[in-house]
Amino acid sequence: MTKERKTQIVTIAVLTAAFGVVLAQKTGWKISDVKVGDIVQSPAPKAEPSPQDAIYAMLDAARIGDVKAYLTSYTGQMDAALKQSLAETTEAGFAKYLKDSNAAVKGIAISEPQTVTDREVKVRVEYVYQDRNEAQTMYLEKGAGGWKISRVDGAERVKTLVPYGTPVQ
Repeated sequence: MTKERKTQIVTIAVLTAAFGVVLAQKTGWKISDVKVGDIVQSPAPKAEPSPQDAIYAMLDAARIGDVKAYLTSYTGQMDAALKQSLAETTEAGFAKYLKDSNAAVKGIAISEPQTVTDREVKVRVEYVYQDRNEAQTMYLEKGAGGWKISRVDGAERVKTLVPYGTPVQ
């Protein structure tokens, strides 16, 4: 077999493999669907969302002004109070309030959850602003829909040794 013939065979094999991959992707075929013997290879199950994930989802919704996503982060009296606030204003006005109240936040620090009961945890959330830090304790309940914020303590100012944005010397 000549060198030129070997090159042609390798080129055809590579093109056939590339075509196979493209065709498999177009038809929705996944490597996880392949059976190896009697064992079906499947992706590992996703980890259950944590209380911190619920807080981050709420903060993300607030930052972009997504009122529906923001409200789904709450339960109980907090949910009722927020829905009442929404009823007293327009959805656009509430979205603007959410965006404006989060515009000054430069960063967030969320502590590990502390168990209160078998269904409730408390989490300390620290908001970093340009000129100050504020800490707040959030209580989350686990229900059928995952973790939701059930109540929030008032924010307290945290003494910062070095303000945000201070140049390093």
